[in-house]
Amino acid sequence: MRTADFSPLYRSMVGFDRLATLLDAASKSEAASNWPPYNIETTGENAYRVEIAVAGFKPEELNVEVKEGTLIVSGRKAANDGERRYLHRGLAERNFERRFQLADYVVVTDAGLADGLLQIDLRRELPEAMKPRRIEIKGATQGLGQTQPELIEGQAQAAA
Repeated sequence: MRTADFSPLYRSMVGFDRLATLLDAASKSEAASNWPPYNIETTGENAYRVEIAVAGFKPEELNVEVKEGTLIVSGRKAANDGERRYLHRGLAERNFERRFQLADYVVVTDAGLADGLLQIDLRRELPEAMKPRRIEIKGATQGLGQTQPELIEGQAQAAA
């Protein structure tokens, strides 16, 4: 795989250092494990769901944590090999850790385990200052930064 040099971005872009760091980290990431399988879906305009197949894990063996803009999902399976003798062992009961980089203002709202799927709901919650707002357009008589002159009673009669 070819590597990309992002140093020109650092020299010519101001305030995009986080984006450049994310691109740099993604290009240097190690080969990702394919286990456990997962889905990422959008459930609304600003809502998302991550589903991870965790068959055989109990809720107390799973951990969901958000740390520094990263969603970290891990599973630690208790060893129980002493009790069973397998003829074939095809179900993976190994420990895992999955990391998902979250965009700014994305928060975890809920997590649940049902039918072997860990479902994590996320929502983008923009601060009020970032939401679009309507700006009133003033007419020609109002003008920008100008106020209507006040009429004094004596001048109003002279003008009439």
